[in-house]
Amino acid sequence: MTKESRLLEKFTHLIGKTRIFFTVLIIVGNLIYQKFVYLNIFNFYILELSIGAIFYPLTFLLTDLIAEFYGKERANFCVKLAIIFNIIVVLIISLMDKLEATNWSNVDNITFHKVFGSYHISFLASTFACYIAQLVDINIYLWIRKITKGKYLWIRNNFSTAISLFIDTFIVIGIMSLFNIFPFDQLGQLVLNSYSFKLFFTVFSTPIFYLAVWLISLFIKKG
Repeated sequence: MTKESRLLEKFTHLIGKTRIFFTVLIIVGNLIYQKFVYLNIFNFYILELSIGAIFYPLTFLLTDLIAEFYGKERANFCVKLAIIFNIIVVLIISLMDKLEATNWSNVDNITFHKVFGSYHISFLASTFACYIAQLVDINIYLWIRKITKGKYLWIRNNFSTAISLFIDTFIVIGIMSLFNIFPFDQLGQLVLNSYSFKLFFTVFSTPIFYLAVWLISLFIKKG
């Protein structure tokens, strides 16, 4: 095996793991979104936040990494792959929701439906929002990279993610509120809380992004 083929194999393995992690974050976020918690930010501000949003900003970090090293097409493919797996999950859950529980089941029909019955709505909302926001993120990221000639990594990472996260947050919570999954009168507060946390997470994860870029660059140089 040549050096080039070994490098290609390592690239394929690395991007495969990144796609899997991205897909897992998307699916898990949709499954657990109904639980809201109080999140204390350095004793400065307390947010009421869906736990599905806590690790969601990492998805934008991952697509930025893929766009940085593998380009626009592979980053877009990562998003489409997550959507395909989400479709599979929503079909399975919808089918299981239709099945009748036994009289001795620890989880009855009502409980199961209460937890998972709205998954198809969250799926539609998150899929639409994710697709639009991730495309915006990838394009802005690569555009800033082009005009800055590859410099100022933190600017393209934070700026592209800040814009796309707002788009994503507004679309998801807006749709969920229209379907009465979330109280409509809480729309503004939910958007503010969710976006504030995601922006906070993005800014403080900048060193992680730099570390990831450095490690992948080192990996490439070593071949």
